[in-house]
Amino acid sequence: MAVKIEFAESAICDLEDIRSYYTEQQVPQVGENFILDIISHIETLADNPEIGRQVPEFAVSSIRELIHAPFRIIYLLNETSIQIIRVWRSERLMQLP
Repeated sequence: MAVKIEFAESAICDLEDIRSYYTEQQVPQVGENFILDIISHIETLADNPEIGRQVPEFAVSSIRELIHAPFRIIYLLNETSIQIIRVWRSERLMQLP
């Protein structure tokens, strides 16, 4: 059974920041492609919510991540839903909102 996927405000802001960064670098299509690919990757969670690994920085099994290089997609896994929390550059120190 597929679970519902929701986006936290922080994740939406992260995606907007990705778009802005690549637009400022004068390669807006790269940003758009990243966003589309990231969203497609996120959609795989609906049928496979546990495919992401536990986030190493946190000792909480319900906080998980998918790697979509160079980004980490951080999500909170509940019984009936997934909340996308952050879409974060891999080299940055992880911060939850």
